[in-house]
Amino acid sequence: MELHENKTIKERVLLIGIDTGDTTEAERSIAELERLADTAQAETVASMLQKRSEPHPATYLGEGKIEEIRTFCEENEIDLIIADDELTASQTKNLEDRTDVRVIDRTMLILDIFAMRAESSQGRLQVELAQLKYRLPRLAGLGKSLSRIGGGGKGGIATRGPGETKLETDKRHINRRIYALQTQIKEADKRRDVSGRRRSKGEVPVCALVGYTNAGKSTLMNTLCGADVYAEDKLFATLDPTVRRMSIDQIPAKDILLVDTVGFIRKLPHTLVEAFRSTLDESLGADILLHVVDCSDEEAPRHIEIVETLLGELGAAEKPLFLVLNKSDLCENGPIGFEIQKKTHENVFVVSARSGEGIEELRNAIIKHFDTEREYDLIIPYSDGSVLNVLYQKTKVISAESMEDGTHMKIRTDASFDILNRIEKYVVEAE
Repeated sequence: MELHENKTIKERVLLIGIDTGDTTEAERSIAELERLADTAQAETVASMLQKRSEPHPATYLGEGKIEEIRTFCEENEIDLIIADDELTASQTKNLEDRTDVRVIDRTMLILDIFAMRAESSQGRLQVELAQLKYRLPRLAGLGKSLSRIGGGGKGGIATRGPGETKLETDKRHINRRIYALQTQIKEADKRRDVSGRRRSKGEVPVCALVGYTNAGKSTLMNTLCGADVYAEDKLFATLDPTVRRMSIDQIPAKDILLVDTVGFIRKLPHTLVEAFRSTLDESLGADILLHVVDCSDEEAPRHIEIVETLLGELGAAEKPLFLVLNKSDLCENGPIGFEIQKKTHENVFVVSARSGEGIEELRNAIIKHFDTEREYDLIIPYSDGSVLNVLYQKTKVISAESMEDGTHMKIRTDASFDILNRIEKYVVEAE
């Protein structure tokens, strides 16, 4: 008996979007949408842009363009239409009614990729919550998206996650599920907060790798830490936050933690930002940000702008930041926008995570940033005993001995810590 390998048949998709005047930006956005579709295992047959000052409130595109799309879909056996903007329920329903093809938008596509890539229980909870919150107000417009779930052996884009259980048919069920997910995520956040406090007591410095998706953050982490984090030339190859330890011989008794998490992208769905807020906060709560950029991409300056805008929205604009121009080995004429970035950023590093170029310089700069700890000899009077608890919690206590005039201590702490203001009067010798 001959066995045949089952292969998923890729959905044939048509991409649609609007050019509101900046044609170059519109073309780049829809090109990125094609990469997203490829990540979701779809086959992009064609893309169509319509020049409009703004989306049509009822149909997204104009009637003439919709008729052109309907004919194209019939002639080319299109399974799915993906819009490059977030659609309302009525826009989705009207487009489906006029084209007789299932329609999703950029946000649903990204949510689907996240559902496909999430591996940790926390990540899966956050993706499901984002999907449900996005779908709840759009139930009336889902139309063919519900009737065609999983049909024909196709890839089923935007049907992964809660779509498979058909939760969309019951608003009350969805609301209950949203409440349950929020409760589970809050509990997980509390556990992570406890771990964070434990880490803080040990004063382990943390670097967060942030940047546009596919900038090479995971590869850079592997190079800096000698780690084996999954890295692939795909959008959102890393979804769940990953932590690795970078051993530092130059700083006594200190290592540095590197945190890698989901990359940013154009038009990042607000539902995802909200759902992954706790994950992002964990990374953005780091001591320093390594903003990794693919400097071989002609859009590198635009990617930097998008990421820094999002960092500002997340409240991380004032954090110490190293701009890391990665993939320099792919730049024949030097890193794109390098001269501009040197004028606007204090710390700029040109590296190649794959070849190792510039890695040692970056590593030394990270070490230098954290090598600010000093040892202090203190005498704490017994009348000020409450200070001891602070010192044990916030500093590394090397030794402590009760003497006639108080507790003699040797501690090690960062010179920038607010704690120094509290211990200044007890210092007898500093190194």
